[in-house]
Amino acid sequence: MSENADWRRRSARRLRIVDAFVIIWAVVGAFIIRFGTDTGSSTSGQDVPYVWLSVVLAAAWWVMLEAWNSRQSRILGSGPDEYKRVAAASLWLFGIVAIVSYVFRIETARGYVGLALPVGLLGLLLGRWLIRQHLSIRRGQGRSLSKLLLLGGPGAVAHLAASLHGARHAGYLPIAAYIPGHEAGSGVEPHSGLTIVGHTPDPRSIVDALEACGADAVAVSAGVQLHPQTLRHLGWELAARNIGLIMAPALTDIAGPRIHTQPVAGLPLIHVTTPTLEGGQRVAKRLFDVAAAGLLLIAALPVMILVAVLIRLDSPGPVLFRQERVGIEGKHFFMLKFRSMVVEAERRRTDLEQQNEGSGPLFKMKNDPRVTRLGRILRRFSVDELPQLLNVLSGSMSLVGPRPPLPEEVESYENDVRRRLLVKPGLTGLWQVSGRSNLSWQDSVRLDLYYVENWSLAGDLVIILRTVRAVFRSTGAY
Repeated sequence: MSENADWRRRSARRLRIVDAFVIIWAVVGAFIIRFGTDTGSSTSGQDVPYVWLSVVLAAAWWVMLEAWNSRQSRILGSGPDEYKRVAAASLWLFGIVAIVSYVFRIETARGYVGLALPVGLLGLLLGRWLIRQHLSIRRGQGRSLSKLLLLGGPGAVAHLAASLHGARHAGYLPIAAYIPGHEAGSGVEPHSGLTIVGHTPDPRSIVDALEACGADAVAVSAGVQLHPQTLRHLGWELAARNIGLIMAPALTDIAGPRIHTQPVAGLPLIHVTTPTLEGGQRVAKRLFDVAAAGLLLIAALPVMILVAVLIRLDSPGPVLFRQERVGIEGKHFFMLKFRSMVVEAERRRTDLEQQNEGSGPLFKMKNDPRVTRLGRILRRFSVDELPQLLNVLSGSMSLVGPRPPLPEEVESYENDVRRRLLVKPGLTGLWQVSGRSNLSWQDSVRLDLYYVENWSLAGDLVIILRTVRAVFRSTGAY
């Protein structure tokens, strides 16, 4: 069996071992902390020894993780589904324990349960994260990947291939294309470079092509010229061989919470909800901004005072730099930053236009001569952006959001790009945790629009956590 075909079994086995270790560690640890080494302790109301209760709890916890399909290969390495299933299985288990204790009047020690659950859940999530990092490294090396045969029209196949190549951590590797209904011509799809292994709109031919190229699954993209009955027969053929079938509809940059499937007359209708940031959601986001920005400002105050002193000693000029930016609904505001350039930096930009390394309306230079010695250090670790916490408190910015654009950038926006202005700009955002200045203009716009279309408070928390890692890595900061 090849390495790529065997990685699912090895990953599942590794997860089972790690889960067992964490669960035993959490349950035994909670027992020792609550009861010490007294193995004769029993529950109140029923003569049930805690030693046996611990054994049953640990075994049930491990089985619940298996029952919730938290070790499936298709959810490993990418997306929040793996973490959600681990949390759901754990919470359901302890909910059942609470119900059983109530029904049978078993007075389970609250300290024991209250310690085992959070410690065990945190340990399980940490274990999954560590395994995910290991899997991500292997996928970056071209291993532990699911090989896909892409089925669909030429343009859709090329788009799907490009998207999957750009998200290698998700674990999918397109290796060939099957384009039904198109005349046989070149053996290579021109845009993706994938070998075309067939054109006949027949399930048997598709399965033969899949077996010939050694793919693990079939990904059906948009524009496929196959009758629904043919797709149904193809699904049966693949299921008989235990081969996966993946449907990739023509929906781009739509997050999972906005997608809902409703079966109607045997058809899985996909409903895409409209993104909104109104009423309670807007209030919740504002309350979170004020609370988090206030705490961060208090924590960062000593650092900000030190930076202010160093700026005054490093070069002449004011400590803070005020720059006009465009916020929500096109309203202008002044964004605050620690000064990292010489005083006349704005006037000297015209002389440097020929050396612009940015794309689109962005102006970027890796070795900008206007940046001071101290400014390079501040920019590397994003310390120059700390005063923007004051913008967050004043309401002109949010902790998380699209990059705050300059007025001249907004003047050159196309209609779809203007959707970035539907929410407040952020101190950090997807652009910050995805490469910062290394991003092209198109990638920056795509990430900002994705945020606008799929905002959620949980997503904001994830971006903030990823920002910490991005700041310490200093990737794309100049």
